Amino acid sequence: MVRFTFLVLALVSATPLEAAPLTVRVVDPSGRPVRDAVVTLDPAAATRAPRPGGRFVVSQKDLQFHPFLTIVPVGADVSFPNFDPTKHHVYSFSSAKRFELKLFAKDQSRTVHFEKPGVIALGCNIHDGMSAFIFVTDTAWTARTNAQGVAAFGNAPNTAGRVTVWHPYLRAPGGSVEQNVGPGQRNLSFSVRLRPPPSMPMADY
Repeated sequence: MVRFTFLVLALVSATPLEAAPLTVRVVDPSGRPVRDAVVTLDPAAATRAPRPGGRFVVSQKDLQFHPFLTIVPVGADVSFPNFDPTKHHVYSFSSAKRFELKLFAKDQSRTVHFEKPGVIALGCNIHDGMSAFIFVTDTAWTARTNAQGVAAFGNAPNTAGRVTVWHPYLRAPGGSVEQNVGPGQRNLSFSVRLRPPPSMPMADY
């Protein structure tokens, strides 16, 4: 009887969780969609790590970083090519990754390895108007909202869990809010308040 019970439990635990699409919509208090918010699903009974490694690019052109927001998995390498006719000095003081890429010129590039999850705020020591963010994630259940403010997970486990929304200008501790999701709950909506983005002063070459 004990062996039979153990076998049943083992089979149940080995049964894969049912998957179902999960849609998360992020809007401001006026109902307007919020794009470029990072949505993370943390299922209570299932985890899936992102594929390690990979190469990503954050370029510098027209005195701006491109793209403004980049999502990468833990273990990723990010290159920082300079396409401007002026030198840049890229840095971050973020606790997840502190680094400094001292002056490098047009058509030169530097690469940084990101080994820990967290939010990396980027800046240029020469041009104060330049800013961007790298979101380093340790879960494959991470997505960015589109122009309609929607992030979709096509095969999310249909189980209880927690959904977190982060945005660099979100008015909340750590720039994030969260809510629980239950089994069968496949549509979530967040209403968030954003701070105005910092002004971008014009810089001379």
